[in-house]
Amino acid sequence: MNKFRWQIIIILLTGLVMGLLLLSEQTGFRLVSPVPTSGGVYTEALVGTLQRLNPVLDYYNAADRDVDRLIFSSLIKFDERGLPVSDLAESWGISYDGLTYNFQLRENAKWHDGNPVIAQDVVFTVELMRDPDSVLPQDIMDFWTKVEVNELDEHLVQFKLQEAFAPFMDYLDFGILPQHLLGGMTFAEMMNSEFNLKPIGSGPYQLDSLIIEENRINGIVLAANNAYYQKVPFINNFVFRYYNNSQEAYSAYQEGVVQGISSISQDILQQVLEDPNIFLFSAIQPEFSMILFNLKNNDVTFLQDANVRRALLMALDRRGMINRLLDGQGLIADVPVLPMNWAYYNGNVRVDQDIAAAGNLLKEAGFTFEGESSNVRSKEGASLSLRLVHPDDDYHTAMALAIQSDWQKVGVDVELVSVPYDVLILDHLQPLTYEAALIDIDYSRSPDPDPYPFWDKSQQKGGQNYSQWENQIASQYLEEARVLKDIEERAKLYRNFQVIFSEEMPALPLFYPVANFAVDKSIQGIRLGAWYDTPDRYWNVTEWYIIAKTSTD
Repeated sequence: MNKFRWQIIIILLTGLVMGLLLLSEQTGFRLVSPVPTSGGVYTEALVGTLQRLNPVLDYYNAADRDVDRLIFSSLIKFDERGLPVSDLAESWGISYDGLTYNFQLRENAKWHDGNPVIAQDVVFTVELMRDPDSVLPQDIMDFWTKVEVNELDEHLVQFKLQEAFAPFMDYLDFGILPQHLLGGMTFAEMMNSEFNLKPIGSGPYQLDSLIIEENRINGIVLAANNAYYQKVPFINNFVFRYYNNSQEAYSAYQEGVVQGISSISQDILQQVLEDPNIFLFSAIQPEFSMILFNLKNNDVTFLQDANVRRALLMALDRRGMINRLLDGQGLIADVPVLPMNWAYYNGNVRVDQDIAAAGNLLKEAGFTFEGESSNVRSKEGASLSLRLVHPDDDYHTAMALAIQSDWQKVGVDVELVSVPYDVLILDHLQPLTYEAALIDIDYSRSPDPDPYPFWDKSQQKGGQNYSQWENQIASQYLEEARVLKDIEERAKLYRNFQVIFSEEMPALPLFYPVANFAVDKSIQGIRLGAWYDTPDRYWNVTEWYIIAKTSTD
């Protein structure tokens, strides 16, 4: 029951508020909401270590990305549904053919040293991202080499694509760097520049000082940017202190050293839930687990039957997996689209565990128990058997064992094959030698849902359509959606895709894990937006404020 403490409190508080409102009508008593005031210091325990405070160098270090989100700005950011909204760019336009994007920069945007942010800074940052020495993933470097970027005037920048690509906006939330400070350096020189410990950005906070203890950097002090081009933050100082893990971070909270914890791991979740002084914030992580089927593997032709695939889904106790493997911190997945995204269709049909119904579907498909002692179904002498390859870590192994157990209950024989994740991809998925595979699909830093790479028929060879699903109508929806500008039209096409996916079930979505962070109850104004990366918890950081504690608190 403790796991649901905050949900219960929300219900109780709703009743309390309604009662007080009725009381106020009768007595003239008025409720007074806290009024945000400027000032104060907020200190957050950041799980991780500092490397370089530079958005072109922080791709592999979440702790750096967290800090960089407050120091640097991007052209756009994303709202609660993953739709682009303005940041440094106050407006933008897209050509009719979807090939040209023009972005108008805010004329009042300035770097922390007082220099104006100009279009040339954007061009300069893109050039760094496609530099041959860049440390970004190769696919991102390759993408930017195919995009032409031009400065049309001091506050107008243009991107020209080789072909229409609606998810392009996903690539525009990169932190922008100042050319007047870094221009002229080689990439190697920039990597070793003192700028990475003394960053100058244009975001809501700027570097104040480093916290150095025992000759090492243990924290960072940021100060509100009073010249910020949008709303200046209420909180004057935002302090980060680094910790090795969530337990150390929570201990620092209990000692009064910090007021927030960047990441709540499962080993301290129960402690945090039982702490009356801290609020737990949860968001669906941009990933989900899924069972892929190789629909063109002749050794398991029964997987080509949609009713067999549906029966296999019906047999799974996905809620039980969430409770046992994630300590309840997850949501059942129905389709390969994240539920907080603008493209998610709320009419998706949930398939709950139903062992009897699953057995009936398999029987209707011709799979029965041949012989009194048989515990594996077969059809015309061919048994209902398959090999499930899965990552060899403890988490995925436990998940695979749960799947095996559930499928055995309906007469399916499952052989588990445990391999490292890279081996699973290189030796099983890419050569299409697998029968069934347990994988995770990661949408991190990708607010645009674009299911095309995984499910379009053109991606069966050389792409990521490892299931070999070939549905002409679904592919048509996906191909049209990734070139259209109109978001409502795209949403309709993705809705249609999800309906077909739910009917055919070419793969079995399992669940979305949940990410948690915690903040002392004295910190108010926090609202979660779209969660596609850990820094997204700062979506409305300029609206955070501190309620001063009284002597009776």
